[in-house]
Parts: sequence; C-alpha cells; structure tokens
Amino acid sequence: MPKPVLAIVGRPNVGKSTIFNRIVGERIAIVEDKPGVTRDRIYSSAEWLNHEFHVIDTGGIEMNEEPLMVQMRQQAELAIEEADVICFVVNGREGMTGADEEVAQILYRSKKPVVLAVNKIDDPTMHDRLYEFYSLGVGDPFPISGSHGIGLGDLLDQVAEHFPKDKEEDYDEDTVRISLIGRPNVGKSSLVNAILGEERVIVSDIPGTTRDAIDTPFEKDGQDYVVIDTAGMRKKGKVYESTEKYSVLRALRAIERSDVVLMVINAEEGIIEQDKKIAGYAHEAGRAIIIVVNKWDVIEKDDKTMKNFEQKIRDEFLYLDYAPILFLSAKTKRRMHNLLPMVNKVSEIHNMRVPTHVLNDLIVDAVTMNPAPTDSGGKRLRINYATQVAVAPPTFVLFVNDPELMHFSYRRFLENKIRDTFDFTGTPIRIIARKKND
Repeated sequence: MPKPVLAIVGRPNVGKSTIFNRIVGERIAIVEDKPGVTRDRIYSSAEWLNHEFHVIDTGGIEMNEEPLMVQMRQQAELAIEEADVICFVVNGREGMTGADEEVAQILYRSKKPVVLAVNKIDDPTMHDRLYEFYSLGVGDPFPISGSHGIGLGDLLDQVAEHFPKDKEEDYDEDTVRISLIGRPNVGKSSLVNAILGEERVIVSDIPGTTRDAIDTPFEKDGQDYVVIDTAGMRKKGKVYESTEKYSVLRALRAIERSDVVLMVINAEEGIIEQDKKIAGYAHEAGRAIIIVVNKWDVIEKDDKTMKNFEQKIRDEFLYLDYAPILFLSAKTKRRMHNLLPMVNKVSEIHNMRVPTHVLNDLIVDAVTMNPAPTDSGGKRLRINYATQVAVAPPTFVLFVNDPELMHFSYRRFLENKIRDTFDFTGTPIRIIARKKND
C-alpha cells in the first residue's frame, strides 16, 4: 500500500521547515527567519513507530493577493488535498493571529484530520500560552520546539493515530501492477490506450490532462494486469494550475503500488534533467523498471539512430544500467507487441530467488578473485555468510565482521558479480551488510 502523507501547513514564519527537517532527520528545507522562504512544497520520507510516511513542507498560507502569496496558498491547498493527516503549526511566542484563524478555516473545509502544533514552546513555563489556541477548534494543542526537538514524539504519536489503516488490495497477488511515470505530454495516456487496445483514457496534447491516478484492470493471454496511469510530473518550482489536483506525491504513491514502472520518455524532446529525477523515484522505491521511448515514429532515422539514442540514455541514467529500453510508438502501435512480454519478464525477475548455497559459492568466488581492500588501520572486510531475505526487489544480506568496512565500491563489485551470474534485467537489487552476530 502507498505510504500515508503528512502535510505541514501554517502561516509564514511559524517554524514549519524546522519541524520538517526534524521529522525527516536532515536539513532538506531551507530554514531562514524570514517569511516566505519556502516557496514550494518540499517532499521527503520519514519513519515513526514502524510507520513509514511521506512529509510535505509547504510555503506559508497568507491571505493577501500578492502574486507570490497567491501561488504559495495554491501550493499549500494542493498539499492539503494530497494529505492523509495535516500538522497545523502556529507560533506560541507570538500568540494566535487572524492569519491562524484563516488557515483554520481552510482546514475545516478539507475535512482531513488535523494535529495542532504550538511551536517555539521551549520550556514548561510557557505552557500557559497554549490555551488561546483551543479557540481554533482543531483539537488539543501540542507544545513543541522544532529547533530543540522538544515534544515532537508526542506530536508524531498523535499524527500516527490518524494514518489510514492498512487495507488489502482488491487485486489477486498474481496480478501485475504497472504504473506509467514521466513528464507531462510524453504520451502516457496514449500508451495506456495502446496497451488496452481501446480509448479508455482521455488523450490530449495539453500537459496535465490526466488529473489523478487511474486504475485500469485488463487481461491478456491469461495474465491479469492493472495499469495505473499518473499525470505528468511537473518541474519543481512551477506552480500547478489550481484546477490540477495532481502532484509529484501522487506519482510516488502510484509507484509504491506498482510491480513494474514504465519510465516514459518523449523521443522528440530527448532526455532532460527532470527525467532523471523522475526515474530516481522508482529506482529508490525498488520497483522493476522499463525505459520506454515513445513517439519513435516521428524521429528521422538512419542505421545508427537507435543505437546512439540508447547510448545517450545509458550515459544519462547510469544508475538504471539494469533497465531494458524499448523504442515504440503508441500512436502507430509500432513495436507495441514487445511491451507486455517485457513487463512479464521483469516482473518475474523482480520476484526471483537465488538458492542460498549458490549465492554463497558465488560470493566466495568473487572474494577470492578480488579480496576486499583494507581500511587505514589494516582491517579487512570478511564475509561469513550470504542469504536472500526478500524479493521485489531481490534483497541480499551479507553477514560480515564489520559492516563499516563494506565500501560502496566493493558493494557495487559484488552486485555486478551477482548480475553477471543471474539475469536481473529490469530490477534493482539491494545488498545489506550486517554484523555476523546480528
């Protein structure tokens, strides 16, 4: 199931970005004591009490009609639309303001669970400042200090209480779930229609026509599938039209529900930086990935065009060297017959298991051929045992003398050896080093 979403909202300069950084554990949001610094939603993931969730930091909601503030309000309202739970942040030192009351009115209309955080309450003597915030009508205020981390545990306990309870998917476990991701107007909806063989998704040349994720179940040659079509991801920093409910978070949640992700690239436009960011979401989520170059019919070609385009993709997507590349045209249906067989192949590989004795023989051979380098103190990594602990993606645990000695480059070497021996086309694999006694 997709991770729940927590949106942090409030008027400017109440400490939302500081709280965001505390929750996600790193300084992602820009923190500056100046209203309006966070001008766009910022996304990250966090974990609390075994709950994994997405967090959205928003620019402050402020009720004036300056263009920047109007855009920031649109951003915050879209974040509220996406959220499962809202953390409403107010400033305990300044007390309640008219702007806080206006934000509360927006939250009433959302009908979403709201947890009220009274920030900048740095010690218990300031707790009497909480009482005026009861009049906002959004429940008990939680005293916190984002800058010192005080009270965040109690706040997150309450947030987690409101997360949606896990529910079973409606699809059989043998159903292959496919999501399509990519920038607006790369032809994702046309590709869905070509896969289905009928016009079941609205197709338009206007970027952002697809407003939300759409599940479309179908069956082909005895195999059940579900296609999850998502609206094109916008470049960070652009403000979404107020009518467009879509955001990056929805694409991330669609990815999380998928078995196989089709990363769609427009052959006419080529590869841009945003394509690499979009594909990175699927890679980090551990999903099987196929790179689909759509609109191949409109490209003028010679005998080297496809090879050169493929090499450019490999150069730009170094971390996706395992992903197969398909060139096709959803419009003319050319090469469309290759898509579902490849989806079936990478889905099966994504769930492949390697026998433990075969894996250990492979690791022993790899280490014999290329022993791990020593650290500055002369200590060398020693791998005692290896086993596969999960599929989708295939995940391997190596029990070692000291996990700190597992350098990135050596982990990459072992991954390449595993890939050389087994066909892991289309799927990332994960290697985890643990101390041998764990």
